[in-house]
Amino acid sequence: MNQNQESQQQQQEFIDSKAAVKADAKGLFASIKIFLVELLDFRHDTDREATISAIKADIPFKGATAWILICSIFVASVGLNANSTAVVIGAMLISPLMGPILGVGMSIAINDIDTLRKSLINLLTMLVLSLLTAFLFFYFFPLNQDTSELLGRVRPDIRDVLIAFFGGLALIIARTKKGTIASVIFGVAIATALMPPLCTAGYGLSQGKWDYFVGAMYLFAINTIFIALATFIVLKVLRFPMLHYANSQRRKNIARIAGVLAFAVMLPAGWTFYDVLKESQYKFDYKNYLENEINNNQSLWLQREKLDTNEKTVTLNFNGDINAATKSDLINELKGYEYLKDFKLIINGNTNRSTDKILELYDLALEKIDQRDQQIENLNFTIDSLKLAALSKNNSNTVDFINLAKDAKIQFSDLESFGFSKMLNSTNFRAVDTVLVAKIRWKLSLGDSLRIQKSTDLKNWLEQELQEQRVEVLTH
Repeated sequence: MNQNQESQQQQQEFIDSKAAVKADAKGLFASIKIFLVELLDFRHDTDREATISAIKADIPFKGATAWILICSIFVASVGLNANSTAVVIGAMLISPLMGPILGVGMSIAINDIDTLRKSLINLLTMLVLSLLTAFLFFYFFPLNQDTSELLGRVRPDIRDVLIAFFGGLALIIARTKKGTIASVIFGVAIATALMPPLCTAGYGLSQGKWDYFVGAMYLFAINTIFIALATFIVLKVLRFPMLHYANSQRRKNIARIAGVLAFAVMLPAGWTFYDVLKESQYKFDYKNYLENEINNNQSLWLQREKLDTNEKTVTLNFNGDINAATKSDLINELKGYEYLKDFKLIINGNTNRSTDKILELYDLALEKIDQRDQQIENLNFTIDSLKLAALSKNNSNTVDFINLAKDAKIQFSDLESFGFSKMLNSTNFRAVDTVLVAKIRWKLSLGDSLRIQKSTDLKNWLEQELQEQRVEVLTH
């Protein structure tokens, strides 16, 4: 009976302990939930009326805003032409393009058809003016070339979609916060880069490069749509008050069109990203193939190489003749790389080019010999310097300075101070010799002309006294 009671008691304690663990876990999860809600919830810090007023105030495009846009387009165009990232960033910061884009997203979110109409009209006006300004700059500017800054805006992919969307989220969250965070707005302006695509599109128009124009305008469309989409989502989450019209179906249709448009824009960007990803995989395997199979083979002298991802070919030009066995090995080794196994390997060898390689190696050897000779010469100079320093130290007592100073004072009573030493000197920076130097100071009452004459006399006296051909006299 006692055993049964003990067993029941233990079972009850186990059940109570389990329940306590569950309660503690539930309390922990509840605490974590509360913490995350407090951490991530930004609704309590939202100023709805001020946000709507601020966005509406940035929509109009006239007067000073137009001139600011023109100037920023010129600055961005110069930066793209000069391949200067810093200048392009500066143009992004002064651009007024963000206002109408936020207006589009906000107007759809709050069902404000009038604001939507104004935003679209102003955005279209800004777009036309920007393209016209960039076109005129690149058309008349004499220095036009495809820089990396220009080429970076002609082939957008899914990463640009993500940048625009999350940049737009950061921007609208900052705009809705009480006391707008200016640094966030500036950062988003740089990250999303609305100005460079328009300038690149103007460049494409001026040079007749339609692929540049289409690619750049596509990037601008991505930035515009997904910033507006982010604005729409955030304002919906914050439950901004909606304007009500008799025709609510019209608002719904506009919202559906916006969603379909965003999806349609994202599809080609995703496909482009897939192409970029595949190309990077090709290049990664290609780099490893060259490093492992070609460069590490001492018998192969690779002169030129080319990877063509469109034609799926790898072309290798070697110095010297390449036999059939080596060709077969290189082809088989290429098939061992996952992303290059379907590529065709083209191998070209030329016995005449072996001479070029030998001459190249000969020039390289001569260069190394010259470098070694220079190193040896520098070492010899250092050794000579150390030898002379040691010799100077050993012979530092050969001159009786006390008697020399007394004799100098007797011969030249106007001396106020007298110093004497041996100094290392080099005139060609290769050989080193020693020079006897006397450092003196004459009495202030002595005139300049007398000082010069007496310094000369002192120099001659020291050379005669020490039986040296050269003694330098320094006055101070």
